[in-house]
Amino acid sequence: MNQRAISYALMITACCAGFAFTAQAANSDTTEAADLGPNLENYDYPWSVAQFEIDEPQGTVSMAYMDIAPTDDITDAPVAVLLHGKNFCGAYWQDTAQALADNGYRVIVPDQIGFCKSDKPAAYSYTFHHLAANTQALLASLDIDNATIIGHSMGGMLAMRYALMFPDTIEQLILVDPIGLEDWKAKGVPYRGMNAWYAREMKKDYAAIKSYQIKSYYDGEWNDDYAEWAKMLAGMYTGSAEDKSQVAWAQAATYDMVYTQPVFYEFEQIDVPTTLMIGTRDRTALGSDLVSDELAAELGDYPTLGREAVERMPNAELVTFEGIGHLPPIESPELFKQALFDALNTPQSGETE
Repeated sequence: MNQRAISYALMITACCAGFAFTAQAANSDTTEAADLGPNLENYDYPWSVAQFEIDEPQGTVSMAYMDIAPTDDITDAPVAVLLHGKNFCGAYWQDTAQALADNGYRVIVPDQIGFCKSDKPAAYSYTFHHLAANTQALLASLDIDNATIIGHSMGGMLAMRYALMFPDTIEQLILVDPIGLEDWKAKGVPYRGMNAWYAREMKKDYAAIKSYQIKSYYDGEWNDDYAEWAKMLAGMYTGSAEDKSQVAWAQAATYDMVYTQPVFYEFEQIDVPTTLMIGTRDRTALGSDLVSDELAAELGDYPTLGREAVERMPNAELVTFEGIGHLPPIESPELFKQALFDALNTPQSGETE
């Protein structure tokens, strides 16, 4: 095994001062989310969006993605694929994608089927295997046969499944606060079921999203940077009842996917070079609202889960961000990029080796 642990501390100085929580920032967040459309029709991504058409037995489905060229237009540039979390869309990777492009990477940022600018079919096999196969098919269509896969939250769980299915296509695996580091069912979280998830999703609005993210992602803190992405999610629920139902059903199906398809028992088989990045204040845990306060307090212990995961992975290292929650790329982007390029062994522009 090749395992080591690296810790990055959040310092409220220099690069990170602009991302500190302030009461003023929290108080400025008073508006509801705008209607962005069920497929984010009313929201422009930072780069042009293409559509990858996937033939399915019930008809073609369309998978949205951004294909970002390296700034210096390098021939045969290495490829990085950024996989979004469940409550996020490809656009939130903007800062990371720009940094990768500025440092010689071609960057592919898909929205998975069921999410954001991609189709949300009601009758669909929402499984991690299916989404991983879709992602691999997208890369093959772009003549990409090898890439670094970077996944956050649910995207990290998907990235692990991708690595298990297509190990020969992966240069490196980087997991940023991935969910799936524990089996919630085995720990006592009861099955909610799609109908219950759907009813819950139909009640979702910006206030509910904000409340959940403050508690689970940011350990009680909030600012305008966090609000931007919460409003993007809420904006898909703000339109007509029909549009909201479409989004809610896809979200219910993918919650069911996350609960019923653990990757936890296969860590020993992930033998590609892996970097696991963990915010020490992250407490994200599916279904924690369904259990006792005592059990809820034991779930989502990311520092412990991270250590245990890399002990089981054959070729893994652990990076921790002290004082940061579920979204290091958003909470402290400069610190995250430092850790990312260290893991990639790629000096950032302006740095020397």
